[in-house]
Amino acid sequence: MAVSGSSDFELDVADYIEEAFERCGLEVRTGYDLKTARRSLNLMLAEWANRGLNQWTIEQRTFTTTVGDSDISLGTDVIDILSVVVRRSNTDYALDRVSRDEFLNIPNKTTQGRPTQFFLDRQITPNLKIWPAPENATDTIVYDALTRINDADTQTNTLEVPFRFYPCLAAGLAYYISLKRAPNRVQLLKAMYEEEFERAMTEDRDRASFNVVPQYEYFRTT
Repeated sequence: MAVSGSSDFELDVADYIEEAFERCGLEVRTGYDLKTARRSLNLMLAEWANRGLNQWTIEQRTFTTTVGDSDISLGTDVIDILSVVVRRSNTDYALDRVSRDEFLNIPNKTTQGRPTQFFLDRQITPNLKIWPAPENATDTIVYDALTRINDADTQTNTLEVPFRFYPCLAAGLAYYISLKRAPNRVQLLKAMYEEEFERAMTEDRDRASFNVVPQYEYFRTT
C-alpha cells in the first residue's frame, strides 16, 4: 500500500464551521449560522492574542531613523514588540525596554544620540518611543513585532494558523458555538479546547537551550 505523498491538508473557514457544528451535535442550515460562527471565530483569534506568544505571527520590521524623531507610529496590526535593535555600520545594538513611568521620568526627551531605550505605547495604533532621539538619518531600527492573525472574512478563506494548530482551532470554535447553541456540551468542549490549546502552545515554543545555575551562598556560623 502506497502513502499519498501529499502533505497539503488545509481547511477553509466553511470547513472549520461545519466541523464545529458537528461537534455540537448540530448542522449548518442558514446563512445566519455561518455569520454567527464566523464572528465567533474572529473573536477566538483575538482571544489567542491575549493568551500568549504565537510564534508564527512574529514579523521582523525595519525603518530608517529621522534626526530628532523619537516617536514612530506602527501599524494597527502590531500587538506588541518583543525586541528592538539599532543597526549602525552593520552592527546591532540592543535597546532596553522601559515602562511608561520610566520613560515619562526621562528629564530631557530631546537629547540626541544613539538610541538605547524604547517604550511601546500600546494605543489602538501603537506608538514606539525611543531614547535618546536619533542623531542621524542613516541608522536603522530593527524590531520583532507580534502581529494580529488575519481575520476570517469569507467562507472560502483559509486561516493564518500552522498545521499544528488545526485541532486547537476546531476545538475552540466548537466551544464558542456551544455557548450559544449547545449549552449541554459546553463543559466537555471547553475541556477539549483547553487541552488542545495547551498541547499546541507547548509545541509552539522557542527551543533555544538554556542553563539553570544554582546560586551558592556561604554562611559563617560562630
